[in-house]
Amino acid sequence: MPLVLAADVQHEIPKYRVVTRFKPAEKPGMPGPYAGQVVAVHSEKSIDAGSEKVDLPTVREMMSRGMRSLTGDRDPRDSWARFFSASDTVGIKVNCSGAPGIMSTPEVVGEIVRNLGTVGVKPENVYIYERFQNQVDTAHYDRYVPGGVHIWTAETGRWGGGNYDPATYVEVNFFGEEDTRSNLGRIVSERLTKIINVPNLKDHGASGVTGCLKNIAYGSFSNVARSHSGVKTNTYSFIGTLAAVEPLRSRTVLQVMDGLKGVWHGGPFSSNRRFRFYPKQIMFGTDPVAIDRMELDIITAKRNAEHAAPFEDISPAHLKSGGAGNDDPQIHRYIREPGHIEYAATTFGLGVYDITKIKVTRIEI
Repeated sequence: MPLVLAADVQHEIPKYRVVTRFKPAEKPGMPGPYAGQVVAVHSEKSIDAGSEKVDLPTVREMMSRGMRSLTGDRDPRDSWARFFSASDTVGIKVNCSGAPGIMSTPEVVGEIVRNLGTVGVKPENVYIYERFQNQVDTAHYDRYVPGGVHIWTAETGRWGGGNYDPATYVEVNFFGEEDTRSNLGRIVSERLTKIINVPNLKDHGASGVTGCLKNIAYGSFSNVARSHSGVKTNTYSFIGTLAAVEPLRSRTVLQVMDGLKGVWHGGPFSSNRRFRFYPKQIMFGTDPVAIDRMELDIITAKRNAEHAAPFEDISPAHLKSGGAGNDDPQIHRYIREPGHIEYAATTFGLGVYDITKIKVTRIEI
């Protein structure tokens, strides 16, 4: 059987129509003031791989060291004050698609909220947000944050209607679907002034990995799963297109990649604990592309160590549509498109993709 590579697949870019009344900020949040920079903080003490218990004091120190290293400040309050003030209404875009197996760790989210409080952001001006309520409910963020913090979802569950902005959307026809619009969540267009993006470190059956770009894009718009059907996916171009829509691009000012634990196969869900692993790190930056580029290396290295099928190998033996691939690391459900990261960089200027041009600061605690 001849080897078939994903790189040989021609990317036919669909025709997108972006509708928004918002103009870009003078200095958009993505890639932000620290383009091409990533701070990676690692601590063996951060999480116990057996029990998955998180050590909060260690997470607090990781957050402090990471933010101070990113901005060059001695006091973490000064670091946070570079991004947020008491006048802001701040959204924290969590990822709960794999909850309760994997999600934006509640202790990490709680520590972000605590730091916002140190620069005067009141709990009632903080919104933890995600698309689906039935996923968020299993995370129990309310137990880790002060009273008054809002937990907002656009939909009760998949296909459950939603609270989206009818005037801000991306229109595109992928497979002749009836509904060709993906609308931005009202919370982004109508309420938030700043957004912190808190993705997980995990693979994804269609996009290769799901990181900063995919979390902020697919997690802030409606009707996005239509981008992949059969073995074909349009994540290559759709993710960056959504992430670049205003006001999402301008208001997303900080990226905090939660890599305390990760998923190396079967993502974005985590029903099979066999595919979880524990990088025990948090990455900080304003550049979603640079962080996702680092994530791609981590996931690829783990998959190689586990002898999983390479992303690029789409020979018939490794490419089969349907759910079986979730439990078999030799099977891809779709033609994976980790190239969406580079596309977002080169087409929309959302960050730095060239690994030789990314400055990585590594901190061990």
